[in-house]
Amino acid sequence: MPLAVKAQTTATRTPFKAVSLFDGTADYRTFSIGVNGGALAPVSPTGGSNDFTKWKADFGYGAYVKWQILHSLALRADYLGGKLSANNDNNLGNGSRPQSPYSEFETKLKYTASLSAVATVLNINWLHRENFVGLYLSAGAGLAGYSPRITPVGGAAQDYKTGGGNINELVIPVGAGVKFKLTDLLNLDLGYTTYFTDGDNLDGYNKPPQKDKFSYGYAGLEFVFGAPGKKQLQFTNPAVVLYDELQAQKMANDQMQARLNNALASNDSLAASVARLTADEDGDGVSNFFDKCPGTPAGAKVDGSGCPLPVPEPPKVIEKVTVTEEDNRIVREAVKNLEFATGKSDIKPHSYETLNRVADLLVKRGFSLKLAGHTDNVGRPDKNMILSKERAESVKAYLVARGANPSRIEATGYGQTQPIASNKTAQGRQTNRRVEFTIY
Repeated sequence: MPLAVKAQTTATRTPFKAVSLFDGTADYRTFSIGVNGGALAPVSPTGGSNDFTKWKADFGYGAYVKWQILHSLALRADYLGGKLSANNDNNLGNGSRPQSPYSEFETKLKYTASLSAVATVLNINWLHRENFVGLYLSAGAGLAGYSPRITPVGGAAQDYKTGGGNINELVIPVGAGVKFKLTDLLNLDLGYTTYFTDGDNLDGYNKPPQKDKFSYGYAGLEFVFGAPGKKQLQFTNPAVVLYDELQAQKMANDQMQARLNNALASNDSLAASVARLTADEDGDGVSNFFDKCPGTPAGAKVDGSGCPLPVPEPPKVIEKVTVTEEDNRIVREAVKNLEFATGKSDIKPHSYETLNRVADLLVKRGFSLKLAGHTDNVGRPDKNMILSKERAESVKAYLVARGANPSRIEATGYGQTQPIASNKTAQGRQTNRRVEFTIY
């Protein structure tokens, strides 16, 4: 360790403007924009080339805006456009021709807009304060708009969607790349991103169960903004910065000690110097020399720098809430009148009046409320579980809109797991379709 200290404090270390690692990112460049171009292809390392056997590489282009939040984490908003195409010229893996009604497709990727988190990895070492190369991983979500044209075997190309309209789908971009620092204002960016779509429409051939995906390999430039003299946060090595900060603090402490020693030596007497150093005008037990809050009121408790300690808040008195029979009657009436649209979580308007009384009760009396949604056994259990939860949440949302405290309302769905009547009769199923109210 002593050898490492000497190596990092030699004259070969490039001097930097003094910054504090604990003062945020104000002393670094954190905003940048990037432009790039490269190859777009309907293929993915995780799942082949969608529904066609031979993918093609077409030109793609993109741009992004990035905000570096920490040394190793950034938020990036991306745009991507271009073209995707493939055909069935290649045989299948067993040598046979693909059994497909289509021979090829071409999709115009009009836009892909996404927001991703970008994590810089391997940017910590013990040799340099700044790195010149950084590896990064990215993942996010966004929306893609595209219009496929599909060519049937032996036929002419046609729009997949009537009129050539856009298809808009959710996409999940996952990528990796390497970035080279050319100057404090310019970086070279090389990367590869796979976009997973939430559908099977990208190539114009809907062939479940797999969803389509495409990839983009690119090279580009990143332009970094900031005041002159500031360094890029993404290439700053936090470990060495911290070490240099500690060394600078140690040097400042040594200089302060030297000034103090000189002051003591220059005084007429050591006793006079000590008296000045130990004087405590406000009587808080911290000498004037170290007191950062002079004039503290007598008797106030202070910290080591002479500043008052925070006064703890008095404990809150929690009043006991009693539920009356009238309160229970209002709740029972609301439960009795509560109805939803068939198969939905929409509350019917005739239920509003009694729900309003429950909301007033929660606001005026400060009660807590538990909502438990239930269904009959018609339909799939997982769908019923979701529906029961949504109905309970719908009631909660209505009560909150009427002024109730959302933190005092619990909404839970139990689906068809807790029937109170037989599901073999229409009356029993209707009884089981309910939302139970419990106030306390």
